[in-house]
Amino acid sequence: MSTVFLIVQIILSILLVALVILQSNNLGTSAMFGGSDSFATTRRGFERTLFNLTILVSALFFLVAIVSAMLF
Repeated sequence: MSTVFLIVQIILSILLVALVILQSNNLGTSAMFGGSDSFATTRRGFERTLFNLTILVSALFFLVAIVSAMLF
């Protein structure tokens, strides 16, 4: 049973890293390295879906980590 939690956590971590990298591709290079744009934009379409999916995957990752720590 612990192997299942470990495999799920590894898959979620790889997916989370990929989602964060996809989000950083939408930013300019100056914003990625600490600079900021002078205007604020709202997320629409694919960006919003990607943002919400990142939040969901990170919540699942932490939930699996907490459950596996409590069980084992």
